[in-house]
Amino acid sequence: MAESIDIKALNEKVKQQSSAMMGLLSEVSRVIVGQRYILERMLVGLLTDGHILLEGVPGLAKTLAVNSMAKAVSGDFKRIQFTPDLLPSDLTGTLIYDAKQGNFTVKKGPVFANFILADEINRAPAKVQSAFLEAMQERQVTLGDTTYKLPDPFLVLATQNPIEQEGTYPLAEAQVDRFMLKLKLGYPTEEEEKTILARYSSRTKIEVNSVLTLQDLEEAKKAVDEIYVDDKVKNYIVSIVFATRYPEKYNLKELKNLIAFGASPRATINLNLAGKALAFLNGRGFVTPEDIKDIGHDVLRHRVLTTYEADAQGLTSDDIIKQIFDGVEVP
Repeated sequence: MAESIDIKALNEKVKQQSSAMMGLLSEVSRVIVGQRYILERMLVGLLTDGHILLEGVPGLAKTLAVNSMAKAVSGDFKRIQFTPDLLPSDLTGTLIYDAKQGNFTVKKGPVFANFILADEINRAPAKVQSAFLEAMQERQVTLGDTTYKLPDPFLVLATQNPIEQEGTYPLAEAQVDRFMLKLKLGYPTEEEEKTILARYSSRTKIEVNSVLTLQDLEEAKKAVDEIYVDDKVKNYIVSIVFATRYPEKYNLKELKNLIAFGASPRATINLNLAGKALAFLNGRGFVTPEDIKDIGHDVLRHRVLTTYEADAQGLTSDDIIKQIFDGVEVP
């Protein structure tokens, strides 16, 4: 009974704090037409300190979405265009020698911001990816002998163009695994396209107002940490991840020859965190199996690698993940 009372109190607390996040979503939606999916997932990343890998064709308002979110929470935004001639110092910054003073001064790079849009991240060479990986994972940058902490929050939204692959460098699996979510962004609907046409038929810009502060965001993150996850839901998360590694143990033996590599332990951690953030955005103080199913494809699609046999059958990781969610018993 005590536990149910705690859950009830937690529900009330979450409802109050999540309403502010819904206000943030509404403010950004004044500028972004549709794209509710990506905006909600960006909030999931913000609330859990998780980075996002976004796959979509150009012109779908990715830059505008990140920039608008940054303005709405009074955060700093930087866009970095990744190119084959990019250097690590172009991201992180460098030491500049001051001849008058006889010493080196630090010039910080664009990675020192709350919101980073890494455009076409797969166009940069390995050295740049390595420097960016330290920033993403350790949330710090080393210049000379000194390590500098990156600002909090620090959200990376990296894009990949699925059409043009000439002159690209495949991302290392270790780096891809650092992204909490991989989102696939499609074209707007016909009605949304008409709204875009009407909204942007003149040069008048719609300004985004600041509706939250970074401190408000920090309080929301603390509330997400308190979201209750029942042991049955935790077991469900582990079962889903293990089914990507050992499908035959879950009566999914037909998937054994279709999966080259299953999901890493980061998938388990991120399914739990993303489920809590999703429950928070829905105004609930506890996670349900439906939350895990809702966010599951975004957490797993870049972590479940398919075999040549799956490719020959025209099956993607999303197809396999769907079969896993259909096959694993829901508590």
